[in-house]
Amino acid sequence: MIDIYETFVKLQAAARPSGFERPCAQLIAQLAAPYCDETRIDVMGNVICHKKGPGKRVMTAAHMDTIGLMITHIDEKGFLRFNTLGGFAPYRLATARMKLENGCRGVVFLEDKAADKKLGEIKIGDLYLDVGARSREEAERMVSIGDVAVYEGEPLKLGDRIASPYCDDLIACAAQLSAMSQMEQSENDLYFVFTVQEETGLRGARTAAYGVDPEYGFCMDVTRTGDTAGETVKMEVKLGGGPAIKIKDTSLLCNPQAVQHLRRAAEEAGLAYQDEVLTAGGTDSAAMQQTRAGVLAGCVSIPCRYIHSQHEMISLKDAEDCARLLARALQAAL
Repeated sequence: MIDIYETFVKLQAAARPSGFERPCAQLIAQLAAPYCDETRIDVMGNVICHKKGPGKRVMTAAHMDTIGLMITHIDEKGFLRFNTLGGFAPYRLATARMKLENGCRGVVFLEDKAADKKLGEIKIGDLYLDVGARSREEAERMVSIGDVAVYEGEPLKLGDRIASPYCDDLIACAAQLSAMSQMEQSENDLYFVFTVQEETGLRGARTAAYGVDPEYGFCMDVTRTGDTAGETVKMEVKLGGGPAIKIKDTSLLCNPQAVQHLRRAAEEAGLAYQDEVLTAGGTDSAAMQQTRAGVLAGCVSIPCRYIHSQHEMISLKDAEDCARLLARALQAAL
């Protein structure tokens, strides 16, 4: 069976932002190949793994893109301006360490003139990336317009918990691979999809679902928690409380049939689970649900603190139980 933590570490080394996922896709295709009948990378860059079965056609999705930055301008002093790929709270970027796809590294800082702004007032335009260049010419030898960057940081193990810039959603990719490896056969015709460009509009899931044309669709992603200090978002989900079975987020209302199937699978497997109502955020399940004439859609979520930050935190046990739950749900007749 695939080890989730070891797999996550491998995937993190290949992390790329939306639209630039190819290295991660190639690694996932390699890791998935022993556990499915067919593996391919489609036009959009999604990795589609088919495990044949006699029953209903079911698609699962975990996205392999991360949030990131794209370089838009180099000034005369060699400082870089950027736009974002995916959602950032700009204040969280100040002092962050970043790595570019070409291996160049740098740090993000806040302009002096914006130093007196309140955290919520800081804009992306108030920030710049310093790669150590002394001039525009030196910076242009290091970086090109359109280059992309992601947070830099190795996984930090804190007992059962992991802090990393890439939990969203590479921990779910590792869990989905683990679920594949736990299944010898299934009552259903299964398509495990590792999607691209989720952070910029669920684009990969939308095209993959159109091609697969599933009858059921289950997404695996991270979700917020309500258990941090001074948390203003009131949620029942907590770290270490087990898989969260989504009922609603801002992108979809999960189909009751899918929700009940996931709950039944958790109960049969003896797994504790949490009910999830996410008041801000969306997942690939929404794209699957709305494809063609509609798909019965649900979602298994891994509780995660500090989403879209440099230190996203998950419980490894939650991730392992999510993999067990997904494997059990996909093996059962629908």
